[in-house]
Amino acid sequence: MRVIPHPDPEQLHVTDVLHALSDPVRLEIVRLLGIHAELSCGRLEVSVSKSTLTHHLRVLRAAGLTYTRSEGVQRLVSLRLGEIERRFPGLLGCVLGHAGPPASDEEIVA
Repeated sequence: MRVIPHPDPEQLHVTDVLHALSDPVRLEIVRLLGIHAELSCGRLEVSVSKSTLTHHLRVLRAAGLTYTRSEGVQRLVSLRLGEIERRFPGLLGCVLGHAGPPASDEEIVA
């Protein structure tokens, strides 16, 4: 099984986090993960191809915003809320609070 690398919380930089959040697709992914505790990559409903979604997830993971784990053939993604909150207090709460309404009512299923 391949190990998925994640940066340590003390290695995170606010400029990397803000850059990752500056893209509308990545912001939508973070918003969706803020609604759902964890989603498989295939359940992230964003309007991009699979390869582009992989790129966006890699950027979010490299910035330290998400945690990805393997379970069988699935990759499950979640926000690193606690670690981000300790490193940058209030940042994700502010971003998620101002990210705008969900793309559709169907996505708000907890």
